[in-house]
Amino acid sequence: MQQRATEPATSTPAGRPPARRHGLAARAGRWLKAWSWLNLRLASSTQEWLRRHFTPAGQGVLAATLAAGLFGLDTRLTAAHQVFAFGLALLAIAWLGTRAPMPPLALRRRAPSRAAAGQPCRYRVEVQHAGRRPARGLTLHERLPDPRPGLATFLDRRAPVEATLNPFERLLGYPRWEWLLQQARRAEAAPPAALPLLSPGSSAVLELTLTPTRRGWLSLDALVLGREDPLGLMRRERRVAGEARCLVLPVRHPVPALRPPGRRRLQPGGVEQASRVGDSQEFMGLRDYLPGDSPRHIHWAAWARCGEPVVKEYRDEFFSRQALVLDTCPAAGDDPGRFEAAVSAAASLIAPLGERPNGPDGLLDLVLCADGPRILTAGRGLMSTAAMLEVLACVAPQPPAAFAALAETLTVRATRQSACLCVLLGWDAERRALVEQLRRVGLPVTVVVVDGADEPEPDDGEVIGLDVRDLASGLGRLSLG
Repeated sequence: MQQRATEPATSTPAGRPPARRHGLAARAGRWLKAWSWLNLRLASSTQEWLRRHFTPAGQGVLAATLAAGLFGLDTRLTAAHQVFAFGLALLAIAWLGTRAPMPPLALRRRAPSRAAAGQPCRYRVEVQHAGRRPARGLTLHERLPDPRPGLATFLDRRAPVEATLNPFERLLGYPRWEWLLQQARRAEAAPPAALPLLSPGSSAVLELTLTPTRRGWLSLDALVLGREDPLGLMRRERRVAGEARCLVLPVRHPVPALRPPGRRRLQPGGVEQASRVGDSQEFMGLRDYLPGDSPRHIHWAAWARCGEPVVKEYRDEFFSRQALVLDTCPAAGDDPGRFEAAVSAAASLIAPLGERPNGPDGLLDLVLCADGPRILTAGRGLMSTAAMLEVLACVAPQPPAAFAALAETLTVRATRQSACLCVLLGWDAERRALVEQLRRVGLPVTVVVVDGADEPEPDDGEVIGLDVRDLASGLGRLSLG
């Protein structure tokens, strides 16, 4: 009797299928990461509470008191209990010194509307004393929003930092926690500023300083009044409502004077129609109607005044139109630092290209992808370069597939451009094909590729590589031709 062959068992020795085993392992790893997040959040909350309620000297006294209490449990073997009692008395006196009521002060922040990343931003705060007693020994500082990540953000495996961590670091999560804190921290506030002595009914103006670290909208949470106890060990704070927002522009580096290549080209419609759709020309004046003139050019108001048909006369205009292309479509899992470096490079190039060295009517087109292809034009009667910087301050990474729409927009408008400067996030086949297609129509194209921290520069002689680690030096050596 023929026996049927049996397949080898694929289950574990305990009889549990491998898929279920891997599912349990992944679930256990997720629980461990959640537990690590809870511990890190608790530790950071404790550290922040100590920073707000104790001065550095007070933290030292607190640590010495706790250590003396731990080692002085047996009073017959050591005299550490005396140190514990003395430290406890100092902390009690300091706590009583902070119980005095805070004076009623009205604060009004004059927050700037714009700031630059990496540069100190100074602004003034008006302080009005409405109490009956003099206010002395007070400090004022800015409290920024909490940068600590939530649980969902902490458990996200798509963070670029995951590729640089070993399995043990991924499991514990502390490097990921530090990286997320660095990404979420948008500014650094200066130490608290001391308020002068304020008599009842008086006012003062205090200058505060903070340094934005990232572009985009910076939210100012609240102003905080503080006061230390007479011993200088503890402090008391009072939060004063005063939310505000400030737009932080991208980091800009010095760039030498650039003279883009290319020549003037015909621009249908002139400067006034440069950013619109249509084929109208630059208006010159009025003249009598001639047989064959288009009825669309008749000036009806002048015809009514003169009693004879009058038409509008136009002319074509030739001027330089430079294109600055910013690649906003990074690859999946790409380092956010490369995208920020590309935005910074584009922001640094706007001012040299916006000077219009080829004539007063020259235009600058900023071409990028932000929820679809966008073309922003700066020039006479159009957008300013400062408005372009505001757009770059809020631009966000787009899906990699969006680069195809950006390439199509550039190809359609290639015949109207005098020259093109492309700031790209890579040098793959898709981007290489776009540059070759633009050059085939006779458009001078300069390609700048932002390289990663460990990525070599492009080997193409017609491509300029910018290192993320030394972006300022690379932009300082940039030249067009």
